Amino acid sequence: MRIVSLLASGTELTCALGAGEQLVGRSHECDYPEWVKELPVVSEPTFDVSGSSGEIDRLVRARLRAGLPLYRVDEERLARLAPDVLITQTHCEVCAVSPGDLAHGGGGVEAAPALRRQQVVALSAGTLSGILDGFRGVAAVLDRRAAGARLVAGIEDKLAALGARVATLRRPSVVCLEWIDPIFCMGNWGPELVAHAGGESLLGVAGAHSTTGAWADVRRADPEALVVAPCGFSLERTAREMPTLEAQPGWRALRAVREGRVYLADGNLYFNRSGPSVFDSAQILAEILHPGAVAAQFEGRAWRRWG
Repeated sequence: MRIVSLLASGTELTCALGAGEQLVGRSHECDYPEWVKELPVVSEPTFDVSGSSGEIDRLVRARLRAGLPLYRVDEERLARLAPDVLITQTHCEVCAVSPGDLAHGGGGVEAAPALRRQQVVALSAGTLSGILDGFRGVAAVLDRRAAGARLVAGIEDKLAALGARVATLRRPSVVCLEWIDPIFCMGNWGPELVAHAGGESLLGVAGAHSTTGAWADVRRADPEALVVAPCGFSLERTAREMPTLEAQPGWRALRAVREGRVYLADGNLYFNRSGPSVFDSAQILAEILHPGAVAAQFEGRAWRRWG
């Protein structure tokens, strides 16, 4: 079976299911495990992704208003790779390649003879249980049902163990930001991760798409901890964006700032992809919210304190 993954979480999942050797192509965003960077790339963004969060937001909104695609698929290369299975997503057209990008301009799966017989599997969940259902679905398509069952069981066991560890601890309040300019408070599975970590999420709705918010909402919430994990940003890139947040009115008056409880996290790998690593984010949040009570396994490489 030849697999092309147009989704970073799909690539990670394929490898976690033991089917990594069957990958023959990837999206421009697929970067984990490290070796997948050697695979042929079959997609690219149609806008400049190197700018600030504010610049990226403006470019994305302009293209959406104009009805233009955010991603371009190299259909000729994809056809040459002759995949049996394509992994994509339908949850967010902004974050990654979607099935619509495969057929822009009348091409793609619908038109290319070499692609007509392939199976397309799309991850679509906005909740943790939905993500696990997606894992089972992909495992079935890849004929890796047993591996899928083991992967899901292992994740559920880790979440249960973490829940037992934090069950008797006080639940500090936290706001998780998924974008900086403009402000996006983390929705989807973010509030669930906070709950598993033994915290209280003040903004963002579990299972609902993250949406533009106002800085005033963060000020009113005044959380004990503020976690900044922009979608697609590494720790280093997030740090470069922090002056934008620090320039917001009332920044120094926030309780999290006064008490030194502002944290940066790797949103690219851990918080914003619906792959196996997203479940490590519960452990990351537990380390942040319960220092001393939860051993720090990810500090320095997945999160760090700001300031």
